[in-house]
Amino acid sequence: MRILYRGPLASCNYDCPYCPFAKRRDPPALLREDRAALERFVGWVRTADEPVEVLFTPWGEGLTRSWYRTALVELSRLPHVERAAIQTNLSGRLGWVGEADPARLALWCTYHPGQTTPERFLAACATLARHGIRHSVGIVGLPEHFAAAADLRQRLDPGVYLWVNAADGHVYTPAEEAAWTGIDPLFGYSVRSHASLGQACRTGDDVISVLGDGTVRRCHFVPEPLGNLYDGSWARQRGERPCPNDRCDCHIGYVHLRTLPLYDVFEGGVLERIPAGRARIPLSVVGRGR
Repeated sequence: MRILYRGPLASCNYDCPYCPFAKRRDPPALLREDRAALERFVGWVRTADEPVEVLFTPWGEGLTRSWYRTALVELSRLPHVERAAIQTNLSGRLGWVGEADPARLALWCTYHPGQTTPERFLAACATLARHGIRHSVGIVGLPEHFAAAADLRQRLDPGVYLWVNAADGHVYTPAEEAAWTGIDPLFGYSVRSHASLGQACRTGDDVISVLGDGTVRRCHFVPEPLGNLYDGSWARQRGERPCPNDRCDCHIGYVHLRTLPLYDVFEGGVLERIPAGRARIPLSVVGRGR
């Protein structure tokens, strides 16, 4: 079972103009609530009766908070947890990764030009590599980010996948799409939304979304609750069902659609967004979800 967890945390140390949580500060009470919620969730995972993979998808930056680092280390060392991953801007210290199981810890890292230097970001990636930590690297595909993305691709270890998220509201010309695809061969999946209404999706069964209070949803983008994780009520509603949304346009959602081949593309790295191998990327099917 793959679990996407999102607690109350919404603060971030960056001030990216395209993000509503930029430079937001959570009050101490909310931080205490977030820590308690995360510790409760980790406690539930300890007793899970099936193999589990976890991806933390906080609105803000989790790795600047000690409890996320502690949780990732512990989860990576539980025998039934096959993956412990988090989305991060990679701005924090990384010495803690040496305490984790490198075979199970993984980071989904986003590079934000203007918020850090490429040298600092690449040094952080090199630290992950030295510790044997699986990681993907990505960037938001804004026109003003293209030069930075091309430079990053050139300087990044060739074995590290560099993904590009299509910028919300930006319409890409064929030439722009081709240029970004030259950096990320899978950009075609991000640049257009995918028809999902009535389509088969793994969410709700093999994949669930969990909020800080234990509310379980089939995914982040379907608000209808299935029940609560901690009283077990969600399990009675567990099972695949057709998607109720017209379209799906976020990777953490459409990657689970059975109409797309992305489980094959990302085999072994679905949560951390790492393809099984560049040779396996089926370029002929990129964008067929339109």
